[in-house]
Parts: sequence; structure tokens; C-alpha cells
Amino acid sequence: MSKESKITREEIKKVFLESGIEVKPLYTGKDVSEANPEAEKEEPGKYPFTRGIHPLMYRKRPFTIRQYAGFASPEETNERFKFLIQNGQTGLNVAFDLPTQCGLDSDDPRSFGEVGRVGMAVDTLEDFEIAFNDIDLEKITVSLTINGSAIVLMAMYFALAEKLSYNLQNLRGTAQNDILKEFIGRGTWIFPVDKSVKLVVDTIEYCAKNVPKYSPVSVCGYHIRESGANPVQEMAYAFCIAKAYSDETLRRGISIDEFASRLSFNFDIYGNLFEQIAKFRGGRRLWAKIMKEEYGANKDESCWMRMIAGGGGAGLTKEQPENNIARTAYYALISALSGTQTMALCTYDEAFTIPTEKAAEVALRTMQILVHEMGICDTVDPLGGSYYVETLTARFEKEIRKTMTEVDKMGGIVKGITEGKIQEAISNQAYERWKGIQKGKILKVGLNCYQRVEEVKPVEFHPYNTEAAGKQIKKLTKIKSTRDNKKVKSALDNLSNAARKNLNLMPATIEAVKVYSSVGEIIQVLKEVYGEYEEPVFF
Repeated sequence: MSKESKITREEIKKVFLESGIEVKPLYTGKDVSEANPEAEKEEPGKYPFTRGIHPLMYRKRPFTIRQYAGFASPEETNERFKFLIQNGQTGLNVAFDLPTQCGLDSDDPRSFGEVGRVGMAVDTLEDFEIAFNDIDLEKITVSLTINGSAIVLMAMYFALAEKLSYNLQNLRGTAQNDILKEFIGRGTWIFPVDKSVKLVVDTIEYCAKNVPKYSPVSVCGYHIRESGANPVQEMAYAFCIAKAYSDETLRRGISIDEFASRLSFNFDIYGNLFEQIAKFRGGRRLWAKIMKEEYGANKDESCWMRMIAGGGGAGLTKEQPENNIARTAYYALISALSGTQTMALCTYDEAFTIPTEKAAEVALRTMQILVHEMGICDTVDPLGGSYYVETLTARFEKEIRKTMTEVDKMGGIVKGITEGKIQEAISNQAYERWKGIQKGKILKVGLNCYQRVEEVKPVEFHPYNTEAAGKQIKKLTKIKSTRDNKKVKSALDNLSNAARKNLNLMPATIEAVKVYSSVGEIIQVLKEVYGEYEEPVFF
């Protein structure tokens, strides 16, 4: 008997995924049949959509490439948009600066030093008119990465489309508009939790009735994961959030099939390749079952887990940043093998700066190489049938549902967030992971292994454009002095009255932006009615 054959299973090092799932050294057909007896019968384009939501997937049409872009002024953002489109990008993913995200105008003292720093500054409808000048909104779909002030920015987009004579019944696009994950992860909240959810549901209801092809919410497991959640928590919390929005929408008398098909998801990618692929396959199957079995959805489209998925900055390192080019290529591969509808890939410099134009181009080319050179679009779900992937897919479905049940025991995701329990769970998870990296139990190449002593290279930071910020403030001052301020006051008064009467605020907000009311003015009106959120402090 050989020495190798004498090694017992107890002597083999155990392997655990970040999700806590143990990986066996070998998987066989028996594992698949025990985990999911229906695996061989599952087909792409058919319920429960484990293998993809479309029968031919990328063989018919590749995933949409939608890089995150937007900085400084609307004028400069328009130039970046056109650069990306000219280089083959097929959709736009708009970044907004922090004042806009927090509902502040550029001339607000609290905006000092932040105007246009991490995204495009938007104050009035004129800024949208500039940013989307000469961009065909029928050919290029637009995703608005905005949350706390989403109702205002969506109103601007719809008002712009109407002004340009687009038919809102056919207008496509997406708004991130997931305020619950802001309380978990990013912090650009404005209003109390219940009022924030109310505004999200206003947009869902309005779009269901008036802009039926537009996706009013992209539930963001992405930011939950970036805040420290493991892959199971990322999917489970995102699904709980999507259910919370759905439940509130149903209470308004709108049927599940009237809006569920326009809900979408934004997910993160970094870590173990097979773990990431299985979380999406298992999550897609579970979401379909939730929609059909719990909500009674009749349309296939209502059961689809439509998603944008790309790499997350949390998976990158400042050390040896060139390694991030390899990492992001693997993230793109994972995204494609997972059946994403849209891909937005992080850039190699994202661990330490706002992406440069060069880094953005490298990410864009990475995705294009995947489509045109690697054969990723040749066949549907190429990992389908893998003993390991199918078994892990079934395990993820089970673990995600288990975590969702734990949230239900808290009283639901809204209660869990309001009381800080979800935030606490993610913080603990992030702490444990960081300890694992520090102790070398979790390896990051270039960070805690395969390190080298090297010269400190200069980092090309995205400079703060004080000139653009100054011009933005002057432009806003001019608009406020030349617009019809009687119409502005009337529109804002109407918005205030609608808020006090608990009406859907989308119509009043659209009318307010049409007369060039500013983001800050609209949000201030709502603050006076709804109040502001104060984060709970726990000792």
C-alpha cells in the first residue's frame, strides 16, 4: 500500500468556505442526487431558473456592460459617458457626489469640499439635461446609483425623458433606490426608516402604473457584502429587503405580477470562485421559489432574479495593486458563469482612489475580452452538472433560507435594521474576517503572503476639482435667480401638502423638478414633514 493511500480523512486538512460551509475533497453524482434530485431536469429559462433566466442566455445576447461613472460637473460627466460609449460600453451607471446623495445643494455649507468629489453634482433638472446631452436614452439604458434622494433624481430622469419626447411607457433604466441597505452599509440616509421605505414604495407604485419597463429598485446585497457580510448574509439580507418592499407595495393593492418583474438586484463578487458562483445559482433558485410559493406570482418574469454583478473593492488590495487586474478578471469570469444580466467591474485602483480613466478602460477591456475571446457566450451555464457546483448550489439555497428565517425571528428586516441587529451581525462578521487576515488564516496575496519590500510608488489620486465645484455653485445661483420662483413655491407647497396627506409623492416631485426646484429644496420640504433619521447608539 502506498504512503499516500495510508492518509486517513482525519489527516486531510479541512477546508471551509467564508460562508462556513465545509468543502469535501471529492464530490460525486450521489452528492448531487442527495442535495437536489431535480438538478438534471433543470433547464435555463424555466422555473426555478437555476441555470439562468433566459433559454439561450449570452448565446442570444451578451450581458450588458455598465461601468460606474460620473464625477465633478455634469459637463465632465457627459464627456466620460461619451468616452465609455465610444469604447463599447452598452449601458451607463451614474455616480453622484455625496451632497446629491444626502439631499444637499452644492451651495449648502455642509457640501463644502464634497461638490463633485466622488460623483456628479446634481442640483436641478438642468444638470440632467447637460449630463445626458446627445445620449440616446432608447439605445443606452441608464442606472442611477442613488438612494436617500432617489425619488428626486428619478423624477428628474422622467421629466427629462418627457422633455425629450420619449414615451415613458417604453422607457428603460434602473434606479438603485434601496434605502434599507443604506442603514446597514453606506449611511446616506435622510429620513426615518419607515418614511424612507414609504418613498421607495411610492416609486415602485408610480412605475408600475406609468413607467412599466423601468426598474425602480435594485436591491443591493453589494453594499451589505462590502460592509463585511459573508456571501450567505449578502443574499439573505438582500432577499429580506426585497420582500419588505414587496409587502409594502402589495398593501397598496398592487398585485405581485404588476411590479415584481421590475425589481432587480445588485450583488458583489470577491473570494472563492465556486462559492460565489453557487451563491448566485442557489439564490436565483430560492428567489424564484419565494416569488411563486410565498407570493403567488404567475408570470415567469416575476420570479426572475435579475442582477448586476461585478467585483467589489473590498476584495482588492492597495499592496501590489497590479494583482488587482488579475483579481478583477476572475471576478468578471465569476459574474458571467453565474448568469448575470449586467456587469459592472471594479478597477484595479479602486482600493485606494476614485478610478482613473485608464483603470476604467482596463476594466472595460477585461469584460470585452471575456465576451469576444474567451468563449464565455458560446453555451449556457457551462458549469451546470458539475458535482461540486450543483451540490454547493443546493447548500447555498438552504443556508440563505436559514438566515432569512433568523431575520424573521427578529421581527423582520425593517425591525432588525431599526434596532441595529443586522448592523451588529455584519460588524461582527467583518471583525472576525479581518482578524483572520491579520493572523494569516485568510490569505490575501501581496497583503499577508508573498509580500515583497518595494519602493513606495506614487498613487494617482483623482484630484478634487475646485474650479468645477465653483462653476456648479454659480450655475445653481443663476438658476435660482432666473427661474419662475412663484411656480417653484407653488410646486413645493403642493409637495408638502401631498406628504402630509400621505399621498404618493412621485407626481408632485416630478412637477417640482420641472420648474427647476433643486434637490436640496425638495428634500428640505420632506424633512419638515417626515423628520430626519438618527442612528441608534448601542453600549
